[in-house]
Amino acid sequence: MTKNGHSKIRLLFLLDYLVHNSDEEHPVNSAELCEMLEKRGIVGERKTIYRDIRVLNEYGLEVIRARSPKAGFFVARREFELPEVRLLMDAVLAAPFITQKKTALLIQKLKGLLSRGQAECVSGQIYVQQRNKFENEEIYYSIDAVNRAIAAGRQVSFQYCHQTIADDGLRPGREREFTVSPYALLWVSDKYYLVGNYGKYDNLSNYRLDRMKHAAVAGQPARPFCEVSPYRDFFDAEDYLRKTFHMYNGEQELVELRCANDILEAVVDKFGTGMEFCCHDGNGFTVRAKMCVSEGLIEWLLQYGGKIAVQAPEALRQAMAEKVGELCEIYGIS
Repeated sequence: MTKNGHSKIRLLFLLDYLVHNSDEEHPVNSAELCEMLEKRGIVGERKTIYRDIRVLNEYGLEVIRARSPKAGFFVARREFELPEVRLLMDAVLAAPFITQKKTALLIQKLKGLLSRGQAECVSGQIYVQQRNKFENEEIYYSIDAVNRAIAAGRQVSFQYCHQTIADDGLRPGREREFTVSPYALLWVSDKYYLVGNYGKYDNLSNYRLDRMKHAAVAGQPARPFCEVSPYRDFFDAEDYLRKTFHMYNGEQELVELRCANDILEAVVDKFGTGMEFCCHDGNGFTVRAKMCVSEGLIEWLLQYGGKIAVQAPEALRQAMAEKVGELCEIYGIS
């Protein structure tokens, strides 16, 4: 290799070593860097190391010279800082639709964004095997197929399966074939959903990606979402989530709720700060918002017991009363 070639590859080796082996708590000195280069058949001297580090700083790596806890150099700024990587790790761990196998692989890749010392620090806090994870290893392929279908304006085909109960426990149920016009991928309540239109109906449907198998981009163009939703210029996923409960669909209606003051945060979390307050006093507040009236909305309301009372529409009030009556009957309360 020419002298110029040695110079170029030396910079790359230094860059790689500093990124993966140095941080503020673990600086590496010039002797360690020279030894690393010698193991790779490249002669390194202190003066050369210092010059190369100046070049790396000019490139934008931001290598700082430390005096303590020991003298040496460390990378001060990374593409992803430790708190950011930890946040991504926790998201991967919390997502049940990512299988244990793929979770372990993703965690290992995320550790590669850290220094060796930082990776060792977080390793003792990661417990993949104790998480409740689904078993569909095709989740990556499904995400990729749906993304490509949305980008290309094409439909996506897949097999969709539910679980069933057999004598020896849970088993995969019958798989159904679907071809759907896809509009958005949404992460809701630790599940990943495809929002799209099934051609038989003029509405939106939700499909869990962990229940999909053999997903593929279909040849036929997707149906425009303006034909099956109120959205025109773009599919407003934020608005869709705000009006949908537990991913149940239903007709949109103006709903009025009387709420106890101590659940204000929960209501704001669901509807955002732009909701309409029509009354507020020491006993509670009343709010109006457009929602998809469905079984999912009823389930969401019931979790707050007497802290939410439906004021309108009357059909929803009656549905709530019937559900409460069913619960009283189940528990033998007259």
